[in-house]
Amino acid sequence: MSIEVRFTEEDWQRTEKTWQAWWAGELDRPLSFFTTWDDDGKVFADAPGFVTNLPMDMDLEEVVDRYQRRLEHINCYGDAFPHWWPNFGPGTIAGFLGAKIGIQLDTVWFDPAEAKAPAEMHLEVDRQNAYYTRILELTRIAAARWGKNVSVGITDIGGNLDILVGLRSTEKLLMDLIDCPGEVERLGSEITQIWLEYYEDFYAAIEPANGCTGWPAIWAPGRFYMLQCDFSYMISPGMFERFVLPDLTACCDHLDYGFYHMDGKGQLPHLDYLLSIERLRGIQWIPGAGQPEAAEWPDVLSRIRKAGKLCQVCATPQGAKKIVRDHGGKGFMFIIQNDEKDDLTAETFPDFLTELEKLERK
Repeated sequence: MSIEVRFTEEDWQRTEKTWQAWWAGELDRPLSFFTTWDDDGKVFADAPGFVTNLPMDMDLEEVVDRYQRRLEHINCYGDAFPHWWPNFGPGTIAGFLGAKIGIQLDTVWFDPAEAKAPAEMHLEVDRQNAYYTRILELTRIAAARWGKNVSVGITDIGGNLDILVGLRSTEKLLMDLIDCPGEVERLGSEITQIWLEYYEDFYAAIEPANGCTGWPAIWAPGRFYMLQCDFSYMISPGMFERFVLPDLTACCDHLDYGFYHMDGKGQLPHLDYLLSIERLRGIQWIPGAGQPEAAEWPDVLSRIRKAGKLCQVCATPQGAKKIVRDHGGKGFMFIIQNDEKDDLTAETFPDFLTELEKLERK
């Protein structure tokens, strides 16, 4: 059953050209990603954000059918494009390595399956794991079905210490950093190598289709991933340098388009280390719940751009305009989120882009 998205071959040619120019630093404006959906509650009920809301024994062709109907209801504006990724929770590699998988409505978490001391743990790729095989096969089916019409993303495979949390628990891993740092270093290194292998499995599944994306709305013409270490919120810069930086550097060396998900102000002490990674292409800055939006962090945005890194943020229309006024738009990518002050619609979005362009010229 072929998909009928509201995005033509010409739209894709324009999109690919624009994103390639952005990656190359040749686009003299920000990217703006804005989407709307037809008001069809049944489509969203049948194709929820978390695939795990659906029965785990549902036929995978039916799963793809459901998300296809959802994709056929999307409208893309600006630099947006039809994309989908199989959401089975954050850091799925923990599940691939045997962690217990907790599933409830709109959430997934991973807990240690057995109590092993770090010295007793030796990790390796398991391609017989049922969670892995289901997600990989779903990715393959979607990419083969939708081809050049949709960019299919890689599932959230996680970061090294976040994955290790699923095998040890947060509390135990924090103690391990003090009690047996050498073992944590070893396990982190093992996870990095495992991560690279699993990444290649999923990249091979989507490579014949349409570029590379993931859970963030970013398109790339080669190996892309939004790297992360949410656990780093709880550790010092010195620990970040020892236990996280080598992993991120190795992943960036492997990827063509490595980005980092800097989630919350607690990660700001690590920003200089992140900016020091030569092959890290950009930073996604998420201030965190209850914090001012990204536009209200000019020092952070300035540090990112002055280091030559691209920057993705979620922004209200007014926030996007403020960023362009303060920093210029080049190198930024805005996920536009409506607010009460400026409720964008399909009809008003071109005017918003015109305003951004005028601000860019000043």
